[in-house]
Amino acid sequence: MENNETNLTFEGLHPRNKHIGRYDFAQLIKTHPDLNLHLFLNKAGEKSIDFSNPIAVKALNKALLMHFYNLEYWNIPKTNLCPPIPGRAEYIHHIADILAASNGGVVPTGNAVRILDIGVGANCIYPIIGNHEYGWTFVGTEVDKQSLLSAETILSKNPKLNENVTVRFNDNKRNVLKYILESEEVFDFVICNPPFHSSAEEAAKGSLRKNKNLGQKVADKPVLNFSGQNNELWCEGGELAFVTNMIYESVHFKSQCKWFSAIISKKSNLKPLYKQMKKVEVKNSTTLHLTNGNKTTQIICWQF
Repeated sequence: MENNETNLTFEGLHPRNKHIGRYDFAQLIKTHPDLNLHLFLNKAGEKSIDFSNPIAVKALNKALLMHFYNLEYWNIPKTNLCPPIPGRAEYIHHIADILAASNGGVVPTGNAVRILDIGVGANCIYPIIGNHEYGWTFVGTEVDKQSLLSAETILSKNPKLNENVTVRFNDNKRNVLKYILESEEVFDFVICNPPFHSSAEEAAKGSLRKNKNLGQKVADKPVLNFSGQNNELWCEGGELAFVTNMIYESVHFKSQCKWFSAIISKKSNLKPLYKQMKKVEVKNSTTLHLTNGNKTTQIICWQF
């Protein structure tokens, strides 16, 4: 079976992304006054926050989610990752365009569109954005009990979200689909932001590099306080092993999931993943190459 491969490259944020342009801190403070505690004037004389300070980043994220996505409540444990909202919105808007391609060019909206989010996380970020922007329903899976509890708390305190999003605990880290999908249910898209490091040490070095790039003074030996972040940051074999397993497993659920997808942070991992797709006779694959500033991300999508 021939695999139709498509590569699409995009510069800057998606036109429907609500976070194009500079942050309007005046508006965000009206929504979440605590953000004001973290503002300062940078060298250019503009208001900003210290992006190496996790408390400041969390306050900004909370303001963005409450302001743009009408959340009444949002919080995560200190040990969990605080996601960059604009980048997470990119994933949602681009898969909307893939769904539109087989729907007469129109993005399908409403709760009939079902998305499976593998590794929903403590922040529940993709269901928040996808439900608000397009009215989609989500099932989120999670292997970490603390993260699952956090996601459940966010849902319970946001009634509209709670009606359209459910989360399920997966106690089998090896299989991301097998014990999660019920026999009759169908999903339009499977999304996944896999742990991309292969060890705690590699994750620590990545955090060290990130902090240095943000201009934060760091010790030679950073304090490892991952706890609930282990499943978010690393797994045995890193993202290559995780997504390879996901591709292999997807064969058994091709009648229940129209599209599968995953974020790939390392471009060098694409080639071996394409080989795996060829092995399992993927019919169509699309790779999105998203560049925003200095950051480039790949999203691979496949279907049978």
